[in-house]
Amino acid sequence: MNIYQYKSAEEALLVLKSGYNVFIQTAAAAPQQLVDAMTERGKSLTNVSVYHLHTEGKVPYASEEMKAHFNVHCFFIAANMRESVNKGIADYIPVFMSEVPSLFRRGIIKIDVALVHVSPPDEHGYCSLGVSVDAAIAAMESAKYVIAQVNPNMPRTFGGAMIHSSKFSSMIAVNDPIPEEGGGEANETDLKIATNVASLVEDGATLQLGIGKIPDQVLCLLKDRKDLGVHTEMFSDGIIDLIERGVVTGKYKKEHPGKVISAFMLGTKKLYDYVNNNPMFELHDSAYVNNTHIISLNPKVTAINSAIEVDITGQVCADSIGSHLYSGVGGQMDFIRGASLSEGGKPIIAMASATKKGESKIVAQLKPGSGVDTTRAHVHYIVTEYGVADLYGKNMKQRVKELINIAHPNNRAALAKEAFELLKILI
Repeated sequence: MNIYQYKSAEEALLVLKSGYNVFIQTAAAAPQQLVDAMTERGKSLTNVSVYHLHTEGKVPYASEEMKAHFNVHCFFIAANMRESVNKGIADYIPVFMSEVPSLFRRGIIKIDVALVHVSPPDEHGYCSLGVSVDAAIAAMESAKYVIAQVNPNMPRTFGGAMIHSSKFSSMIAVNDPIPEEGGGEANETDLKIATNVASLVEDGATLQLGIGKIPDQVLCLLKDRKDLGVHTEMFSDGIIDLIERGVVTGKYKKEHPGKVISAFMLGTKKLYDYVNNNPMFELHDSAYVNNTHIISLNPKVTAINSAIEVDITGQVCADSIGSHLYSGVGGQMDFIRGASLSEGGKPIIAMASATKKGESKIVAQLKPGSGVDTTRAHVHYIVTEYGVADLYGKNMKQRVKELINIAHPNNRAALAKEAFELLKILI
C-alpha cells in the first residue's frame, strides 16, 4: 500500500511566487518534469531567480521569451547554458565548488524552493539523492519548500545522499531515464596526453578526475597500478573496470579508506546500475568533498584537470575563451591546492598543445577577458601530447622554457620570440 501522497508537477509548483529563489539539482539529477512545470508556472510570475551548477537536459527558463520572468544564475556553465549566458539572458557566478553550499547556508543566497530528484522511499521512508549531492543538501536546508521528483530509475547512493521523505514539502512521481553522458572517442592526441598523464600516477595514489576522453583514457592506462584510491568532485564509467580489476581499492586513503568519495557522477546506465545500492560509493556535500584540507589528508593525491589556455608563466584559464564564458571555476582550484598539500601529491593540468585550427593553447599572454582559474603560484604540472612541464619551484625563465618545450612544434619559435619581447627571456 502506497502511504505517500503524490501531486502533479503543476500542483507542486503552485508554491512558487514572484521574487522567489529556486535551486535546481545538478547534472543528471536535474528534475526535468519539475523544471518544465516551474517554467510554465513562471509565465504568470516575475523576478523568479534560478540558481544551479551544471545541469543536463532542457533549460526552457533560460530562453529569450522567458527573460521577463526568470533571472538565471549559473555557478558552472554547461553546454545547454552557454548561448544564454553569452547573450546576457543568464549570468555566471564565479565561485569554487567547495564554497557553493556556504552561499546557501550563510544566507548570501537565500533559497525559497529547492527542486530535487530522488529514488523512491525505502521501507523506512528514506530516499536517495542518487547521482548528485554537491550543493543540494545546503539548498534543501535553507529552502522554504523542497519539492522532490521521485523516480525508480534514480540509483540509491549512500554517504550524504540519504534524506527522509518527511523533509519534502511535496513529491511528484515520474518514471524517466536518467540522462547519460559518455566520454566519446579518443584521437591520437588524446591518447598521447593520457599516456603522459598516466606516467605521473603512482601506486597508492588517490585520484581526482572528471569526465571526458582524456580522463577515460588515463584510467585505461592504469591497469597495472596497485591500490589506487578515489576522492573526486565527480566520476564516470571509466572507474568501473579498475574497481573490478582490483586496481582501485582505496587501501591507503586516510579519509574513507576503501570507499569512492564524490560529490556527483555523470555517465551511462552502466554506471548508474553499478553504483545502485553499492556501499563502496559515497556521495557527499561539495563543501566536504572539495575541502582542501580533507583532500590533502589522503596520500599522493593526483588531481587531473583541464584548461582552455595556459600562458608561458603558468597562468591557467579554464572557464572562458577570452571574454566568451565557457564553463566555470568548478573544483579545479580546490583539488589543485589539495593535491599540492597532500604528501606526494601531484596537481596536473592536461590539455592539447593546440586547437583544432592549429592555434597554440600555450600562449605568451592569455586572451583579453580570460579568467585566471589557477594562478602561476599554484600550478605544478602542465601536460600536453608533447610531454610534461614541471613548473613547481621554477623561475620565470625555467617556466617559459618548460612550457615552450611541450607546445606544438609549429608554435615554438613564435612563443620564444614573444617571450623575449614581453619578458626579456631568451630561449
